[in-house]
Amino acid sequence: MEELARESISLLASASAKSPLDPGPRLGSAGSVFIMLKSALGAGLLNFPWAFERAGGVRSAVTVELISLVFLISGLIVLAYSSSISGQSTYQAVVKKVCGPAIGQLCEICFIFNLFMISVAFLVIVNDQLEKLRDSMYELATGLPTSDTQHHFYTDQRFLLLLLCFFVILPLSVSKEISIQKYSSVLGTLAATYLTVAVIIKYHSRPAAAVHNTPPLHSSSSWASMFSVIPTICFGFQCHEASVILDPLLKRRQKHGSVREAKFESRSRYVLTAVWIMVTLLIAVFVPDISKVISVIGGISACFIFIFPGLCLMFAMQSEPVSCKTRVALTVWGVVTLICGAFVFGHSTTLSVLQLLGKI
Repeated sequence: MEELARESISLLASASAKSPLDPGPRLGSAGSVFIMLKSALGAGLLNFPWAFERAGGVRSAVTVELISLVFLISGLIVLAYSSSISGQSTYQAVVKKVCGPAIGQLCEICFIFNLFMISVAFLVIVNDQLEKLRDSMYELATGLPTSDTQHHFYTDQRFLLLLLCFFVILPLSVSKEISIQKYSSVLGTLAATYLTVAVIIKYHSRPAAAVHNTPPLHSSSSWASMFSVIPTICFGFQCHEASVILDPLLKRRQKHGSVREAKFESRSRYVLTAVWIMVTLLIAVFVPDISKVISVIGGISACFIFIFPGLCLMFAMQSEPVSCKTRVALTVWGVVTLICGAFVFGHSTTLSVLQLLGKI
């Protein structure tokens, strides 16, 4: 979540300082790999059990994942190509350079809103996990059930979340360089790997009588359910913004600016980072149930996985010196990606709005 907040703060602060100083040391391939892994194996994976059940079982869910994987990889390749031909180092800057200022401004608005909602969603997930961790630690230390827990302000998960934001998330988010994330990304990747291995071991080590087979859904409802879990998959595997940031760090494009601009930019970044974390923390604490809004986040995530990469591919093929067959084939693929993204975004957003209005 720290790189999401940092990318948003960098976008908000860009209006006050256009030319940063020398960006610092080059980011290695290993650090980039771990940052990408942590972005793709983030807290969004915790929603996958619900998605698997909603899709009608493991077979249907894996089928949806494999189909989505084609567009996920395609989007990463298109963004890497667009970043190289545009020379830009952020997702929204690449879209603005390749597709024009109008689409670029739309991308910036969606970008900030998307990352803000993701930050809130991640804090809600962390808040829920802190509550479970507190209960399990109490049972382990005292041997008493959680109903006998003595409630103090320092045992409240909201207070623990405040400490976590102040001592962990804020220091990791205030830095301008995403390369610092390579250290925390190693821990995040190991945590996701541990969770995966633990689930597999616990599943295969439990008694056969404890295994429950979920009855298959009807084909008519199964297709609708399979489409409804695509936003959750998009939310879980969203790493396209980080991929654009990492490309210039690997190549280390040098930029220079004045000391006065750097000081003003640093001051603005500190203030915006603190305000960003405080606002998202307040929303996560006082509005803890955002289960009905998760599809909105997934729908907007589909814009960054399907729509904007498809537009970048279509616009790039109009100016790049390629053969006629290649231009037609890639343009058609861009149109297909754009249509699929528009369908996913419209379907998930409409469904979530109807759920919020209580009509479903």
